[in-house]
Amino acid sequence: MTPDTLKKVSDWRFGDILFCVATDQQNDRIWFGSSDFHVYELNTSEEKPQRVAFEGDGHESYVTGLVRVGKALVSCGYDRRLVWWDIESKRSTRRTVAHDKWIRCVVASPDQSRLITVADDMQCKVWDATSGEMLASFSDHSALTPHHYPSMLYVVAASPDGRWIATGDRIGHVAIWDASSFEKVGELETPIMYTWDPKARRHSTGGIRSLSFSPDSRRLAVGGVGKIGNIDHLDGPARLEVFQWSTGTQALEREDNKKKGLIEQIVWSPDGKWILTAGGDNNGFVTIYDAESGELSHQDGQDGHIHAVAFDHDFSNFYAASHHRVTRWTIS
Repeated sequence: MTPDTLKKVSDWRFGDILFCVATDQQNDRIWFGSSDFHVYELNTSEEKPQRVAFEGDGHESYVTGLVRVGKALVSCGYDRRLVWWDIESKRSTRRTVAHDKWIRCVVASPDQSRLITVADDMQCKVWDATSGEMLASFSDHSALTPHHYPSMLYVVAASPDGRWIATGDRIGHVAIWDASSFEKVGELETPIMYTWDPKARRHSTGGIRSLSFSPDSRRLAVGGVGKIGNIDHLDGPARLEVFQWSTGTQALEREDNKKKGLIEQIVWSPDGKWILTAGGDNNGFVTIYDAESGELSHQDGQDGHIHAVAFDHDFSNFYAASHHRVTRWTIS
């Protein structure tokens, strides 16, 4: 059953762009990464919470991804680095150059023993979350688009059962990997999410910006944007496709012309009954779909493109990181 309500309840404004967010499962602390190269903590239980910057050797460019592993946070950025942070001391403990180009995304395995990253060098890499040792590097993604422009490897996802990894790129190609052997076990194509303008501007845009396995790990949701008219803007419809990935069968296809732009994140409900998507163009959106019928259940928006969301421990609240703000939403 889809939620009865979706409501925005709190809003904390800042001057920078927030690209990623993680939550504390035990209390009201959240963490987020910023366009000012910093990682911050915000205690949302305080009457007037003030964000506190982590200190030490950190990033030298945008912080684009953030995950919690035990008592540490690990962030990634356009500076090609992974940075480990001690949560309690709020200081960095390790920094390493992890890729040759911008890192777009980092996720943790379900048991938090491994980190998985993707970057514009088109490599997916697996890391020991504790030691920082690289365990594997692999790719099935071309460095160039069919029109000979640089491609990007935007997103990676780990399945809830820990058996699979999925990676998605600019031209709409998804590869699925065995998380133990790192051998490719499947692939999907979503070419509508890639737009190429051969005349006026001669460049490409779009791409797969979000991937998420269903709770039973059998379905894979793919998010991005449909065909764009003016590729200097994100004026295409937000696009969601869901596949039975082992057979390549498309189970769901939705485009939204009301709330346009990229689907930046997809979250399945714990029972697999509904799907939350978030993203936007100049404005952000949050949309909830029935996972079987595709019927739109709830939708709301806000100023500023939403880059990421993170739920709390009981799935009743989530936080959205976006342009110039963090917002807290409730669902029930």
